[in-house]
Amino acid sequence: MDVSFLEPVFAAAGPFATVCADVRHTTENADTELDLRVRAVAERLAEQGAPDTVVEAVRGRLLEGNDGGEAGTLEGRAVVVAADGSVVLDQALRGAPAREIAEWGPHADLLPVLRQLPGRIPHIVVLTDRTGADITYMGLPGQVDEEKTVEGDTFQIRKFQGGGWAHHRYQHNAENKWIHNAEEVATQISSMARRLSPRFVLVAGDIRARQILTDRASDLWSHLIVSMDEGGRAAGADRAPVDRRTEELVAEHEGREISAVLEQLEAAGAHGLSVTGTEPVVEALRKGQVETLVLADDPGEDTLLVGSGPAELGVDQHDMDALGVHGEIVPADRALLAAAVASAAGVVVVPLSAMPEEATVAAVLRYADASTASAS
Repeated sequence: MDVSFLEPVFAAAGPFATVCADVRHTTENADTELDLRVRAVAERLAEQGAPDTVVEAVRGRLLEGNDGGEAGTLEGRAVVVAADGSVVLDQALRGAPAREIAEWGPHADLLPVLRQLPGRIPHIVVLTDRTGADITYMGLPGQVDEEKTVEGDTFQIRKFQGGGWAHHRYQHNAENKWIHNAEEVATQISSMARRLSPRFVLVAGDIRARQILTDRASDLWSHLIVSMDEGGRAAGADRAPVDRRTEELVAEHEGREISAVLEQLEAAGAHGLSVTGTEPVVEALRKGQVETLVLADDPGEDTLLVGSGPAELGVDQHDMDALGVHGEIVPADRALLAAAVASAAGVVVVPLSAMPEEATVAAVLRYADASTASAS
């Protein structure tokens, strides 16, 4: 998973309020229920010493948009607020959190957020008909990053049902307009695919429009197409089947990504390009070797020492003495994640039972050296 979206968290000054909250707004008494849940979160933060500016920033984000509108469809929300009251992370979660979190502390508690965050699988959703399409790019399910609407020529768009000398000309004109409109849609999708590298393109809507469009897909995205019969652009069309299929595809891609990383860990180990366990991973992070950090979803209570920067980390005082810095005690998962973000490494969170040797951390490496090979 690309975790560059966490950079604003690590660029801000702590302490931080980390919140994973249930923000469902689906019942008759939803306003009252949500207000009570948010009030409980605010009280927990205040009891831990969070200043009013931070508490109010959290409260505002959790209540924002939950008035039955589009934003009110969220079930779970993760919010991180820095000491100055700035919101440095605001993400939808995969459903309502199994365990709500409201923590005020020196370091943001981000592993529970990553554990419940839908896979960051970039994708495009296309709702098409014979006049054009609505095209949406999402880097995260439910989070629209870019939208385009293509409205083609609608004059004489329907095939003529009568007879007579003009019948075939009308039929031909209508088909040509459908094709022209589909070509405009395909051009827009190609542009987005070139810039944004989606993992799949879900196409829904009118069956003939889908056929014409997919026939004109370029090599940039033809192999990414998933087509579905349900969903469309018509007023009042139910978007729910499209959203469900999108979630299914994201989960499938995420599952394959996790499996691929675990297989890569095993295969890379034979060539010295993976390490397992806290000490070798810490060493690899210090040297900027880590391509993908693999964290167990249950990190335990291990701690690390961290100096003035995220790469200045060690398992004990001997490591810090060798670096010539003073170390602050930090929960291991938070220190490891900060170092991964600082070095532009990817991060994958997997069940502890799936980890090699049931270690809490492992890593796939960008390169190996003599000391790395001996550590692995």
